[in-house]
Amino acid sequence: MRLVGPNGEQVGIVRVEDALRLAAEADLDLVEVAPQAKPPVAKLMDYGKFKYEAALKAREARKNQVNTVIKEIKLRPKIDPHDYQTKLGHIERFLRAGDKVKVTIWLRGREQSRPELGFRLLQRVAADIGELGFVESAPKQDGRNMIMVLGPTRKKAEARAEGRRRREQAAEKAPEAVEQAPEAVEQAEPAEESATETAAQ
Repeated sequence: MRLVGPNGEQVGIVRVEDALRLAAEADLDLVEVAPQAKPPVAKLMDYGKFKYEAALKAREARKNQVNTVIKEIKLRPKIDPHDYQTKLGHIERFLRAGDKVKVTIWLRGREQSRPELGFRLLQRVAADIGELGFVESAPKQDGRNMIMVLGPTRKKAEARAEGRRRREQAAEKAPEAVEQAPEAVEQAEPAEESATETAAQ
């Protein structure tokens, strides 16, 4: 078999008995890493440590894995301007966070015979979000509803990293504000003393 040392150095082709002896002398395990190769490849390593590091890497990969979330916002064709701005604010917040947004227009009663009202509203939403997102799925009618999907222009991982950065900056500023507060109290005390003296006179 071809033997690889604990630091990745090539030991060469050795007999299995010699490889086992070298592993015992170094107090390491002999692990077959490429059984299909000719000759098979084995490595001297601490197998327990190897398994532990592999588990750590897998956990880190799971932590950094980003799950795509689709948020849904429902609108009516005859929505009030103030309500529209509120819903638009929600859409912008979701897009900034790196989430997709499914915009659904409810068409009720006679509105179903005028789907262009819903289509125009969806076009308005797409225009108003500006550079925060793009139309991933064009407006289409689905039964009584009209649906459009918006995608964020930046990835969720980037949005999450920026949010973490902002929290860290806020945490750094908080102690500074606490340090400045006693100074303000000290400055206020002489003013109170002078006011008391004036009143006494």
